[in-house]
Amino acid sequence: MILVLGVTASGKARLGFELAKSSDGEIISVDSMKVYRRMDIGTAKASPEARRQVPHHLIDVVEPSEPFSVGLFLEKALAAMEDIRSRGRTVVAVGGTALYIKALLYGLFDGPGSDEQIRAELRSQAQRDGLAQLHEALRRIDPEAAGRIDSNDAKRIIRALEVYRLTGRPISSFQKQFDAERPMRDWIILGLRREKAEESRRMNARVKKMIDQGLVEEVRSLLAEEKPLGQQARCAIGYAEIIEHLQGRMSLEDAIEEIKKKTRRLAKGQRTWFKTFRGVRWIDVGPEESPESVIERAKKELDM
Repeated sequence: MILVLGVTASGKARLGFELAKSSDGEIISVDSMKVYRRMDIGTAKASPEARRQVPHHLIDVVEPSEPFSVGLFLEKALAAMEDIRSRGRTVVAVGGTALYIKALLYGLFDGPGSDEQIRAELRSQAQRDGLAQLHEALRRIDPEAAGRIDSNDAKRIIRALEVYRLTGRPISSFQKQFDAERPMRDWIILGLRREKAEESRRMNARVKKMIDQGLVEEVRSLLAEEKPLGQQARCAIGYAEIIEHLQGRMSLEDAIEEIKKKTRRLAKGQRTWFKTFRGVRWIDVGPEESPESVIERAKKELDM
């Protein structure tokens, strides 16, 4: 099985698509937002034509009003992998959601139980003081986890603080123990890596393309649906900022700049996560290197 990873806008989707075509493969999307139906432009989903050429799994599986968890992702991903392999085809997983990648490689982290009272207190604190204050509190007790968790990710911030209050230990210490206990198996991992300045340029270009393709209209349409966007979908980078714009709290220009800034922050967190994954075969891509050259280098790495 092949896993292609990289920060957002790194070119991993194009590479995964070409590898799947060359290996009679099917793609498993490892992305926490591509699971949502009708959230197409802001999540940079594969085009309908690409999905006709190569089957894609774990895309458009839930409504934007519904929650989605890493446990549900893993359940569906394992079922898709079994189905693909039973038909003699190659599994090509592609993604950048580090927590989902980790689950795919190592299984689920079986951490401490939950405490609804603590969660309720933390939710109330987030509403009263703002999520940024909770994220800062997490940074003080567990800078490693705070560096991985986006400042808008209420669910994971609250969970990390909950674990600390339950056990007196940072959640990252449990995750390190978990890492050592379960080795990855059966995966060949390719990573795409570019200079940070080039990655930032590509991210900015991605944001501009999304706006040109109609991201504002997509978000407006989602807000008009009978069932409101769930908390997870509303927090997605690109959607949260455009919602702020459409509700009159931010100009479009400021929303675009905020999307760029948060995308760069996401990429920083992805790089931190990826350093913890063992056995990645990194392909360092030059600023002027063509996609075709990257594809050929990847095929040589895989002896295809």
